[in-house]
Amino acid sequence: MANGSGRPLSPHLQVYKLPLTALMSIAHRITGVGLGVGTLLLTWWLVAAAAGPDAFARAQGFIGSFFGLLLLFGWSAALYYHLCNGVRHLVWDAGKSFELTDTARANQIVLVATAVLTVLTWIVGLAAW
Repeated sequence: MANGSGRPLSPHLQVYKLPLTALMSIAHRITGVGLGVGTLLLTWWLVAAAAGPDAFARAQGFIGSFFGLLLLFGWSAALYYHLCNGVRHLVWDAGKSFELTDTARANQIVLVATAVLTVLTWIVGLAAW
């Protein structure tokens, strides 16, 4: 594509497809923010536990609701993703696994490990509930 000056147009999001590594980098930043917000929910629950039975029952009621459990599931998935992707970045910081095949394999390992750890956590947690 060219504009009136004959120069090509810059690619935009409708044309340019981000590589998986770039998408995972963006997701790493988003999950970092999500972990901060989720930690506020955890803090509310702990403060409510210290504040007394009425405050704790209110917090527990919200967290035990469908929406609260959905938030906890997202928080746990974000936690494991951020952890696994952080380990990948530590490997890169050590100067290793910069080849495209290594990067593609690391992408898959991070995504599979995130899914497995999240599901295992919820299976164990719900079984104990």
